[in-house]
Amino acid sequence: MLVIHDAYHAGDLPRGGIGAIGNFDGVHRGQRAVLERVTARAAETGLTSVVVTFEPHPLAVLRPAEAPPRLTSAAHKEELLAAAGIETLLVVAFTPDFARTPAEAFVREFLHGRLGLGEIHVGTGFTFGHRREGDLALLARLGAELGSAVREVEPVTDGGERISSTRVRRAIAEGGVEAAAALLGRPHSIRGSIARGDRMGQRLGWPTANLDTEGELVPHDGVYATRSRFAEGEFDSVTNIGTRPTVYENYRRVVESHILGFAGDAYGRALELFFYKRLREERIFPTVMDLSAQIGRDVEATREFFSARRRLEGSDSAADAPPG
Repeated sequence: MLVIHDAYHAGDLPRGGIGAIGNFDGVHRGQRAVLERVTARAAETGLTSVVVTFEPHPLAVLRPAEAPPRLTSAAHKEELLAAAGIETLLVVAFTPDFARTPAEAFVREFLHGRLGLGEIHVGTGFTFGHRREGDLALLARLGAELGSAVREVEPVTDGGERISSTRVRRAIAEGGVEAAAALLGRPHSIRGSIARGDRMGQRLGWPTANLDTEGELVPHDGVYATRSRFAEGEFDSVTNIGTRPTVYENYRRVVESHILGFAGDAYGRALELFFYKRLREERIFPTVMDLSAQIGRDVEATREFFSARRRLEGSDSAADAPPG
């Protein structure tokens, strides 16, 4: 996938194509319906599939205190868009100056004047431009004048409610990772690198990898059945989000995973952590022995959960072999 950052100020942009516009945080099922329409039309017409997106989220610039937590980092979003079959990604840097750009000027000068998009596909309720004055009606009016087709993609629903990034965030923030997976079409994941911890898990007999996250939305405090993906492979894991150490009153919020079958040194490695099921609430234990016993039960519950998943998927294979 061709990626052009700060595309609004870049020169020599590719012209023509079938395009979509939006923030695409999470690249959830509703957004993928738009992407699927774009890639299908690109294949039918022999044109290039194009996505125009904005970084950072507009609210992070306009009203930072109200900016929603990210479902996907910019790099993660790029990978998901590429996996969806998008051929060209144009990233518009959302700045205070750009925020003052009138919607009509953005359409005339950028989408048509510089990109020459043959078709533009957007979801229901899409808005853009200064004070959100741009909408589907404006796009359609200008498209008719400037010679491009504008198409609305009907919303995708789940349980009778429209799928949206806001809805996905709410599910994750409440610990509903299974509900979030149904909306995303895949398990929610967060990325980061493994940081040094206080090695308390090692002393308990349950060594943990402590994830220094990249700012993607971390689920509500609790214990989860997860999958830990390194560059070399994936492993079943048990992840605790909440307090450390859990036997004291003074604590800080952490994301720490006991990775089943992993015996190497994880420090400094890049890791993507996939959330499959919430096992229980995170809580404080009176003694380290009580904590160690509960971790053992969590590990067993995780083994049973993934074993059942593999049976349903027709595979009884265990976790991947350790990296290296």
